[in-house]
Amino acid sequence: MTMKNGTAREILGSMLLAAVSLFVNGFGVYLTIQANIGAAPWDVLNLGLSRFFGILYGNASIAVSLTILVIDILLKEPIGIAMFIDAVVVGKSVDFFNWVHAVPPCASPLTGVPVLLAGLVILAYTQYTYMIASLGCGPRDTLLVGLAKRVKKAPIGAVSIALLSTATLIGWLLGGSVGIGTLICAFATGPIMQLAFRTVHFDAKSVRHQRLKESARVVWGRTQAVKR
Repeated sequence: MTMKNGTAREILGSMLLAAVSLFVNGFGVYLTIQANIGAAPWDVLNLGLSRFFGILYGNASIAVSLTILVIDILLKEPIGIAMFIDAVVVGKSVDFFNWVHAVPPCASPLTGVPVLLAGLVILAYTQYTYMIASLGCGPRDTLLVGLAKRVKKAPIGAVSIALLSTATLIGWLLGGSVGIGTLICAFATGPIMQLAFRTVHFDAKSVRHQRLKESARVVWGRTQAVKR
């Protein structure tokens, strides 16, 4: 089941679904960081920027997401409303859970690995509820697809590895946390997500995401109808 987004009300409902999903998704990200055994590749970059410039994690995450979003636009990839929500909500959600001290940092891998895996499970299911809003994929996923289209001789898996390796290296040089958790996130995120999608009978390839122009057209048409 995916959202139809044929009316302004449906689009608003989908935006709310995406925002709530991404807020909970941020809790999953927060858990993978609090596992304290090495962050996921993109979070290594966000943490590195946060520590290097002395800014909040969320602000670093927003800066990275918006930069990638600009690249997506320059690559002329499909852009949806939810991509902007993604760019802001996830990072600030992590800041919120840091602020309330929701979960203390794990003291050893024995507690860190289960916490990290719990975070990945939350990420998988919230990715599902975010995607059924049908208002666009995340900026990073869109970048991966965009780059894969332009490097046709390389399989998308190789492009993904190159992208994640670059983010991890830059983040590590800036002071981001790299460890066994980084490897677990890199290799376990995909299988866990596939398993989660299978439990809810969801095929991500079947989703037709509404582009920003289409959403604007629906809302504008409704506005004009009300004025008449």
